[in-house]
Amino acid sequence: MTDVKFLTPAEVVARYREEISEGTLRNWRAMRIGPPFAKIGKAVLYPIDGLDAWDRMNTVVCRGGRLPLGSESDDA
Repeated sequence: MTDVKFLTPAEVVARYREEISEGTLRNWRAMRIGPPFAKIGKAVLYPIDGLDAWDRMNTVVCRGGRLPLGSESDDA
């Protein structure tokens, strides 16, 4: 059983390169915003699948004027 399915708040902070803090996560939990979490006893755990889904929901899609290199239209 080596598959990690949950992260602690400290591990979530590390996942996001310390751009958010454990205090921010605590505030988000209190306000019921932010990534989904599970509370088991006193332990707060964040399911990795939930964090991945939250990342996708918060991804900003930009409209570019050009397609990336290697795309079919660059062959012309």
